[in-house]
Amino acid sequence: MARSGAGVTALPVAVALLAVVATVAVHAAAGDGGGKMASHGEGANVEVSSGPPAPAPAGGSAGQFRGQARLPRFAAPRRYELHLRPDLVACTFSGSVAIAVAVSAPTRFLVFNAADLSVDRASIRFQALAPTEVVFFKEDDVVVLGFAKQLPLGEGVLKMDFNGTLNDQMRGFYRSKYQYKGKARNMAVTQFEPVDARRCFPCWDEPAFKAKFKLTLEVPSELVALSNMPVANTIVAGPIKTVRYQESPLMSTYLVAIVIGLFEYVEGVTSKGTRIRVYTQVGKSSQGKFALDVGVKSLDLYKDYFGTPYPLPKLDMVAIPDFAAGAMENYGLVTFREVALLFDDKSSSASSKQDVAITVAHELAHQWFGNLVTMEWWTHLWLNEGFATWVSHLAVDSFFPQWNIWTQFLDSTTNALKLDSLEESHPIEVEIHHASEVNQIFDAITYDKGASLIRMLQSYLGADRFQKALASYIKKYAYSNAKTEDLWAVLEKETGEPVKDLMSTWTKQKGYPVINAKLEGINMELDQAQFLLDGSSGPGMWIVPITSSCGAYDSPKFLLKLKCDKLVIASQCGDRKKGGNFWTKLNINGTGFYRVKYDDELAAALQNALETKKLSLMDKIGIVDDSHALSMARQQTLASLLRLLYCYCGEADFSVLSHVNSVTTSIAKISVDATPGLAGDIKQLLIKILLSPAEKLGWDPKNGESHLDVMLRPLLLIALVQLGHGKTINEGVRRFNIFIHDHNTSLLPPDTRKAAYLAVMQNVSSSNRSGYNALRKVYRESAEGEERLHVLGILSSCRDKGIVLESLNLIFTSEVRNQDAYIAISGVQIEAREIAWNWLKENWERISKTFSASSLVGVFVKAIVPLFSSNEKAEEISKFFATRTTPGFERTLKESLEIVRINARWVEGIKSEPGLAQTVRELLGKP
Repeated sequence: MARSGAGVTALPVAVALLAVVATVAVHAAAGDGGGKMASHGEGANVEVSSGPPAPAPAGGSAGQFRGQARLPRFAAPRRYELHLRPDLVACTFSGSVAIAVAVSAPTRFLVFNAADLSVDRASIRFQALAPTEVVFFKEDDVVVLGFAKQLPLGEGVLKMDFNGTLNDQMRGFYRSKYQYKGKARNMAVTQFEPVDARRCFPCWDEPAFKAKFKLTLEVPSELVALSNMPVANTIVAGPIKTVRYQESPLMSTYLVAIVIGLFEYVEGVTSKGTRIRVYTQVGKSSQGKFALDVGVKSLDLYKDYFGTPYPLPKLDMVAIPDFAAGAMENYGLVTFREVALLFDDKSSSASSKQDVAITVAHELAHQWFGNLVTMEWWTHLWLNEGFATWVSHLAVDSFFPQWNIWTQFLDSTTNALKLDSLEESHPIEVEIHHASEVNQIFDAITYDKGASLIRMLQSYLGADRFQKALASYIKKYAYSNAKTEDLWAVLEKETGEPVKDLMSTWTKQKGYPVINAKLEGINMELDQAQFLLDGSSGPGMWIVPITSSCGAYDSPKFLLKLKCDKLVIASQCGDRKKGGNFWTKLNINGTGFYRVKYDDELAAALQNALETKKLSLMDKIGIVDDSHALSMARQQTLASLLRLLYCYCGEADFSVLSHVNSVTTSIAKISVDATPGLAGDIKQLLIKILLSPAEKLGWDPKNGESHLDVMLRPLLLIALVQLGHGKTINEGVRRFNIFIHDHNTSLLPPDTRKAAYLAVMQNVSSSNRSGYNALRKVYRESAEGEERLHVLGILSSCRDKGIVLESLNLIFTSEVRNQDAYIAISGVQIEAREIAWNWLKENWERISKTFSASSLVGVFVKAIVPLFSSNEKAEEISKFFATRTTPGFERTLKESLEIVRINARWVEGIKSEPGLAQTVRELLGKP
């Protein structure tokens, strides 16, 4: 699954917004099948292990299955025959299911998942047996069928009828709204990952319960009805058609998919003859051509890389108007947000093109890593998401080498290093004790740390050995499930390297080390300690693949297995005597998931190497990222970070300046609280660092310029506007005023519009609304999803209370789809944080009610809480949420509060830092 945010920023993927489990009810319809129906709304607080439960005793009560992490294993589904009849006007559906169940141990119970469904009590049969009791544990989404006597061992068929609602929650079986010929229509869509197939049909809704699926849909005759497999046959009876699909191979329930609506498509074929289609709303199919091209290339590349053909007869990719995640890898029927799949040469930005390519490559990688070989339990989710994130970069680098995508990959590593330096982080392999916990781990640890560790391992083992071992793993576990240990075992067998010992230190504990490097004679002494942004040091120890270099010479790799060790510095690294050109750099190209802190001599030599242009792009990024983190943790001064940043004044590379910009943004924000009297000068210094490359690029695109320069232009212009650079703001406003009278003007192409929109917002107030009203008009009237999101994301970027509140309240109107609410709050500036926090408190009940079914509710916390930097505010926020926290955003809240406390500590450090003002003035005064 791709996290939401694709197409909104220059990053491939952003925030994780997924369907999340809320408290629900399964209702029993009245029936005459005898026995009793019980519904248990309160759950016991049971501490359980996440491993499979032992087989149930033949007797006992239904209560033994309450509060368990996993379903029991004494009965397992082999095949589902599922028949669904959705009503797209009433927004309801009815269905029936016949499940071939293999009973493998003595029992009188069948235990499975269901939620938000009315199951017809009288219709339930296992073979000819009616249950004597039907018990529902609401808090667990579990149904227990009790029978009068033990069930026969072997295979039998469980049948039942049910009905439900096409909900508005973007999970389970839901409705998405769209316009066709000026009229509002509904489409029916599924989103089952992680635990929402149970909201569409009763099932064993866990990844390890793989089965075959044979679907039948009854739908309006004029609509397109898609599922995982090709259509076997269609029978049209007037206004209704019955569509039967071919039986699927073995797959997990979370990958079953259905899409019903009005669509058109573009089509292509892979080198092996697999048909690929991109389905869009009517009139938009031309915008699917780029994704189609990437899709065809991806399937061809992956079949060779994984050494296994694509397993299904077809692949469809569909753009959905209402979609909580960025995209979802359903087997053979991949669903996307529209901005994550559609690209228009005339109206889309370069960053959008890149996002679409990465997202398509990510989801299609899952057809092997996730769908063909599936994690055994959610603890191993990173096997799916980390690998798809990593290999999507490998694919896109192959298709578009000019994008320099591996350098951009360090964005992912930085995201993960930041989150994993919190005490509230979690291991990659995280214990999941209840379905309600799963959604919180679709985060930067699972995706970005997972992908970064895979890159580290590939770098250590070598690309060829790594690929061959992966192909062996895919072949061994095809149509089955695997755990993290299974992957390590195959890699170890194929390469002869101690993969399990090495990698277990990275996946089974949270965090990562900082390597302290100190010169002692001809040696570099290395010491590892767990790095935490709060300045403390955790107990973690890792086996660290150390790489070092001094330009063309790379030292031999070695594993740091102890807390301390020595590295002999090669003579090729120059002379340490005064005037010599000595320098050396650890963690070459950022392949290792750790930070480095150098002693003063090494740091000075490295800064000199940076100034004399001896470092690679990736190493330039690593140095500034590490320095920023060490400054936040008060292990080095802000003054030294500013001196290092100043060395990047002449930089022209997109990826390097993207990281420099992230650091300047962080410094600008913290200086408001830490040094209010100096904040203006600090902003002027940050402007000075970014101004030269911005002026070289200007506002207007140039013929033949690179994709990366096209992406760099808006990055720099937006940064200068945010830092208050008057000339850039005025030029943005000038161009916007021309644009609102002529949308086709060459003065404001798609790539630079967001910078101009943001410039307009700098002058907006309740008494000067003209620019704001003009932006609202662009939002309402634009037919382009990306442009609408750019406007929505900056409407709250203002200091005026009335305007900020008006913009935030848009999320409660029909103007903003629920899936986009997080974008509307993402633009809040630090100067308006109190306004936003008070708004959040006053509207919390409404927000939690509207967005409770998805992890969108956590994003409100994540967007507003970390803007603060005092322990008093952390305490106030903590008290407010003390009685309002749910499992769906508890982890997000703890992480956000920890960031506030880290900010507070950083503020105190900066306040007591001698010589900061002198450093700022000195750097400002340089020619």
